[in-house]
Amino acid sequence: MAEEDDGDRYRAPALDKGLDILELLSSVDGGLTQAEIAKRLDRSPNEFYRMLDRLVRRGYVTKIDGDRYSLTLKLFGLAQLHAPVRRLVSYATPIMRELAETSSQANQLVVFDRGAAVVIAQQEAPRYWGISIRVGSHISLFDTGSGHVLLAFRSPEERKMMIAEHLQSTEQFNLTPEFFARLDQVRDRGYEMMASLQTAGVYNLSTPVLGPDGRAIAALTIPYITLVNAPTAPDITLTIRHLQHAAARLSQLAGSDVPQSS
Repeated sequence: MAEEDDGDRYRAPALDKGLDILELLSSVDGGLTQAEIAKRLDRSPNEFYRMLDRLVRRGYVTKIDGDRYSLTLKLFGLAQLHAPVRRLVSYATPIMRELAETSSQANQLVVFDRGAAVVIAQQEAPRYWGISIRVGSHISLFDTGSGHVLLAFRSPEERKMMIAEHLQSTEQFNLTPEFFARLDQVRDRGYEMMASLQTAGVYNLSTPVLGPDGRAIAALTIPYITLVNAPTAPDITLTIRHLQHAAARLSQLAGSDVPQSS
């Protein structure tokens, strides 16, 4: 009998089946039914029932519109924790340090990871006073500038999945039409500026770091406070310009062709 090649010798049929499903779902919009998955993979629908059930239970796949299966953002979240995030932080660190100096404010970098907005880098203010958030902190998508930006600069389908994952891991939030209109305004304006809903006297200034496809891969945020003892510190309007300039530089390093603000 001919000797098996390495590809056949180490086959893992169940793993192959799960990977086939993930790769297929990643290539379509709107999801697929179990029968459609089986047809495209030229297999019996019954072969995929248990595998789809496990992928749903582990959070890699979700059911939409009753009987259609679609990828969640869990794989994206796992990738965020790997080398790309470390590279993003390494690119961002000198830019964030310079932003802190030019704005006299602290700043932080936030990404979406498995249902939460997560702070992955933090730069302290150069003066006595500043608002900082610990690296690794999970913050809300719904009532923070970073969360608004991460949602605003994504497709409607991605936004829907991000919200669904966030609601699974946090308390419920009343998502009104006004909330979604606010996200559209943020996208049109290019940044978010809102009074902090956590700390009095603080304004969240947040702008997206864009990938090559124009989607937000991160939010660069300044928790702006008025420095009454530093009359030469930039006002909020100039601070927004510094923030946009820094985010544009970081976007270009990430492969986006976003023009830098003047």
